[in-house]
Amino acid sequence: MLFVQILFVMLTAKLLGAVLARFGQPQVVGEMIAGFVLGPVILGQLFPGFHQRLFDADAMRQLKVLSELGLLLFTFVIGAEFRFPAKGSKTGVKALVIGGFSIVIPFALGVAIAPWLFERFAHPTVSALGFTLFIGTVFSVTAFPVLARILKERALLDTEVGTIALVAAAMTDVVAWLLIALVAMVSGHDGSWLMLGGRVAGLLSLVAVSFFLLKPLLCKWLAAQERLAQPKVLIALVAGVLIYGSLTHALGVHAVFGAFMFGLCLPRDQQLLEMIIERLEHVSLIILMPCFFALTGLSTSASAFSSLGLPVLGVILTVAIIGKIVGSALGARLMAYPWSMSLTLGVLMNTRGLMELVVLKIGLDLGIIGAELFTALVVMTIVTTLMTGPLLSLKRRRWPALRTAHQSHI
Repeated sequence: MLFVQILFVMLTAKLLGAVLARFGQPQVVGEMIAGFVLGPVILGQLFPGFHQRLFDADAMRQLKVLSELGLLLFTFVIGAEFRFPAKGSKTGVKALVIGGFSIVIPFALGVAIAPWLFERFAHPTVSALGFTLFIGTVFSVTAFPVLARILKERALLDTEVGTIALVAAAMTDVVAWLLIALVAMVSGHDGSWLMLGGRVAGLLSLVAVSFFLLKPLLCKWLAAQERLAQPKVLIALVAGVLIYGSLTHALGVHAVFGAFMFGLCLPRDQQLLEMIIERLEHVSLIILMPCFFALTGLSTSASAFSSLGLPVLGVILTVAIIGKIVGSALGARLMAYPWSMSLTLGVLMNTRGLMELVVLKIGLDLGIIGAELFTALVVMTIVTTLMTGPLLSLKRRRWPALRTAHQSHI
């Protein structure tokens, strides 16, 4: 049954991905929506018997294992792809300011509505501090991988606006992982500040060992290899991902943070990155990540819309959209960009995509949010990601000058 389940999940994801691609959306957006479609909200309502047989308890456990493996490999690749701006680079300074505003303002708005959400949806055992930090983080996220695909498909990848947005999104992702690590430790300290201090000290020690000891050793070892595309290199990288995921999980932080950290430890070598993408990312995106999307969709609640109500969903969407677009645009204006380009950057930074789904699933796994609020936030993620392409097209029709203004290179 597991193989039938995986095949059904893959085909649904690829079919919806292809359909959405015909409407100018990245294929991964369609795959995200496929997960929602396979959940109880749509497939479970239309064909309840088939849905129950397809996703029975045994198959769900196996799907969860594949989903977690895909998530670890995916976040590892994100860490390996991340590029720090060169010292003294104007791009780095501008992206740092814009990225900072795109985090601080949405985070503040999220913290502002967190008590309202906490009162209505939080479980009695959930820490108010952990819940508040998590909601702030949720509104701060920008999806680096999905944004990169949107920029590439719209020929904006090598333009000034594209470069600034991509670097700012990458920095935002790093901050988001740090915030998630903090949320995980705060929500799991069980009232013992001594235990929390021990976890923070352990995590800081792991970071220090990783960047001051492991990273130089990895660089030296990889440089000594005659060929990077050989089994022992791939085995070492996968082993590193699993070991780091286990270490951060043991420290009370989600395993994906460890996978991301291990990716950051790799040398910024283009040949190595191409090998990782070819051998790991493709397998992860084609087979394993659709399992994650399906598991995310299966975690949603069909009763969420009746119990939450449209007003709550409207507040969540409004805060999410205004926080990102206004925050990023204000940061861009501070860097002396014109309003047209500032708003374009705001629209791009509002792309949440897969990164947001990962954050939400972590919050659900940690018990910080329940199925109803999780469902509303998944809808917010899909809507804010879907709206990026149409808003970019609308802006280009509204301000034709953007077609040439965005072609200036740094």
